[in-house]
Amino acid sequence: HCLFTLPLNYWSPRQVGELTKSSSSHLILNPHLCRSSSMSMALRRLRPWAFILFFLVLFSYDESGLGSRSRRSGVAQATQRVFLYPQAPKVSSIVSSKYRTAYHFQPPKNWINDPNGPMYYNGIYHQFYQYNPNGSVWGNIVWAHSVSTDLINWIQLEPAIERTTPSDINGCWTGSATILKSDQPAIIYTGADTEKRQVQNIAFPKNLSDPYLREWIKPDNNPLIQPVGQGLIPNQFRDPTTGWIGPDGLWRIAVGAELDGYSAALLYKSEDFLHWTRVDHPLYSSNASTMWECPDFFAVLPGKNIGLDLSAAIPNGAKHVLKMSLDNCDKYMIGIYDLKSDVFVPDSVLEDRRLWSRIDYGNYYASKSFFDSKKGRRIIWGWTNETDSSSYDVAKGWAGIHAIPRTIWLDKDSKQLLQWPVEEIESLRGKEVSQQGLELKKGDLFEIKEIDTLQADVEIDFELTSIDSADAFDPSWLLDIEKHCREADASVHGGVGPFGLVLLASDNMEEHTSVHFRVYKSQEKYMVLMCSDLRKSSLRPELYTPAYGGFFEFDLEKEKTISLRTLIDRSAVESFGGGGRVCIMARVYPVALIDDGGTRMYAFNNGTTTVKVPRLKAWSMRRAQVNVKKG
Repeated sequence: HCLFTLPLNYWSPRQVGELTKSSSSHLILNPHLCRSSSMSMALRRLRPWAFILFFLVLFSYDESGLGSRSRRSGVAQATQRVFLYPQAPKVSSIVSSKYRTAYHFQPPKNWINDPNGPMYYNGIYHQFYQYNPNGSVWGNIVWAHSVSTDLINWIQLEPAIERTTPSDINGCWTGSATILKSDQPAIIYTGADTEKRQVQNIAFPKNLSDPYLREWIKPDNNPLIQPVGQGLIPNQFRDPTTGWIGPDGLWRIAVGAELDGYSAALLYKSEDFLHWTRVDHPLYSSNASTMWECPDFFAVLPGKNIGLDLSAAIPNGAKHVLKMSLDNCDKYMIGIYDLKSDVFVPDSVLEDRRLWSRIDYGNYYASKSFFDSKKGRRIIWGWTNETDSSSYDVAKGWAGIHAIPRTIWLDKDSKQLLQWPVEEIESLRGKEVSQQGLELKKGDLFEIKEIDTLQADVEIDFELTSIDSADAFDPSWLLDIEKHCREADASVHGGVGPFGLVLLASDNMEEHTSVHFRVYKSQEKYMVLMCSDLRKSSLRPELYTPAYGGFFEFDLEKEKTISLRTLIDRSAVESFGGGGRVCIMARVYPVALIDDGGTRMYAFNNGTTTVKVPRLKAWSMRRAQVNVKKG
């Protein structure tokens, strides 16, 4: 696989072989085109320093793990493109360490993708993750391991699971941790065996008296589960969930699969967590897609910001959530778990999967949740990849981060999940500025000063003075919200909105990222559009800079304000709108961050209707101790 990327046409994160093109800005060459005239044509476009990066990527890549979640894959197609800013960025603006985040989770170097097996055990939070110990492109994947007491500051340990047995020699891929009845943790994970089939393996901590659980051992009876049975495809069978106990006392797990051409969460049962039998029906399946990655299954209580342990007694009135990763994002369904039939029954089924609810509307994938018994909450993590090219990742020496861990719960109407950064992140808050009673008329910009605009936590409430001029809502926008965010960007005047924040802006506003709202009238309710527009986030022309977006309902009678919280962490912009009803994670690479180290931040309104800001608070954020080494 020739992973060298060129500034022509981008391929979004998919499993190798799915080959679905996205509207981005790079080109990937496949093995055949590595020898073709297309290669020489592409190389002629490159600057001299790029040749060095090309050979670094070409000769550092290891093909032994093909088949998992590589970020970029596809068939080459040369695409003509006109750059808005044709000037070449400085090489320093590509490889600078200033793009590394200060308080998001990432290893000191190399490639990271899916979060794996998060758990809280004996006073310690454990985070495992897909990691390449040898380089900053996908390959050589192991389960790296970090520990923490507060979810913010992390100690990096040696990898917990590596490719050492016939059942995982070609890959140690995603899985989950479960605390067994004996109070012993166990990890079930997907391995690629000698035939590159995807099988499910187990590992246990070697020494339970070690508070960090540094070493993990694999029993001789791996693999526990093989891809056998009618309709199963051996290389589309992965990512087992955390286990739970049913009313019959048996353990259960679900495994993502393609079954007879449609997507399924296959259900397995066991008495001892070692010997598993496939149930004759899936936990849930859908003909709206062909494969689900990283399924997650958990219980929630409507309107209660508390977590539930799926293996404990589930209270009356609880709902269940089935989350799956597909289409480069994480989607979910809310419903009930029918204990008699052992199936998940969603409250509603939408044939068009573009309308399915999403965990995050931005750059967020392969999420995994766990029950935090320390504070009685459910926490979810997701992977956020880079949106420049693999050649730049090699030059930087690192690629990928994890979003801030979030508490996740169900709203009181049982319609959608809500998310909010864990409270521990507030321990990093430093200098604070605040503003009350602000009024923003059409065209107003209010600069937020005297804090570190590169590392900040901003909370702002917008109060609507009038809703009469709200534009009409078009339901077809729900089919392609990003398109609507591009068409109705922050410069386009509306009745109510756009209003929000301008972040990481250069002095002349040539570079900036906007996170903003628009309010629309829809029959007897109002719909709020939240956008995170990255299209002017950087002068570098070769980046993937979409306009992410999501909608949520707004009750004018019950809600007086629309809230926005945004965490800015150098190249990461993580936003929560409407109290966590829409979350958007984004990556940006402003040249201004490198050239002078300073950017500006504003609250703005570009709508016809005046909006008030009864509350604005912003804090500089200190650097966390993320993945420091300890023996």
